[in-house]
Amino acid sequence: MRFQFKPQHLIASALVVAMSVPALAAVARLDAAKSAVTIVFKQMNVPVDAKFKKFAATIDYNAAKPETSKASVEIDLASFDLGDAEYNKEVLKKEWFNAAQFPKASFVATGMKANGVGKLDVTGTLSIKGKTANVSFPMSIKQEGANQIFDGSLPIKRLTFNIGEGEWKDTGMVADEVTIKFHVVTTQ
Repeated sequence: MRFQFKPQHLIASALVVAMSVPALAAVARLDAAKSAVTIVFKQMNVPVDAKFKKFAATIDYNAAKPETSKASVEIDLASFDLGDAEYNKEVLKKEWFNAAQFPKASFVATGMKANGVGKLDVTGTLSIKGKTANVSFPMSIKQEGANQIFDGSLPIKRLTFNIGEGEWKDTGMVADEVTIKFHVVTTQ
């Protein structure tokens, strides 16, 4: 039997190929003007909020299969802002962030799992000041028009990352507990 080419064969072949290739999610672009990474800690039992002015995030989120999603964040430690130039300069020193030797902090997601509508459980590695630790935290996600909004908070212990060495290891002055909060807005 001889195969005879017909236009409908081309269309059928194209459909088979299109259906067999999984849909690829595009890597979303960070909207830096609408995004924020902040931290909250206590100094002498008084809550202090600070922010990082510069960070980059790469997010490839697949709502249909969150377990295939990828995310990474890199924070410029020199952009840390406590609201006072002298304090900002102090936290960049060796005892705190040691930004001269370790200019960036980073987070790389190693897993994401759906935990209800608009909620994810995220695991990954957090690296600060040459120390890396496995972390996990809940995150919410919502769609607003072309934007995806990721919100969450990650509690850490600053001494795990040697933040606050020497006399600053005293947790009576600056508490060991720090919460990293993020509000990341992306667009396709």
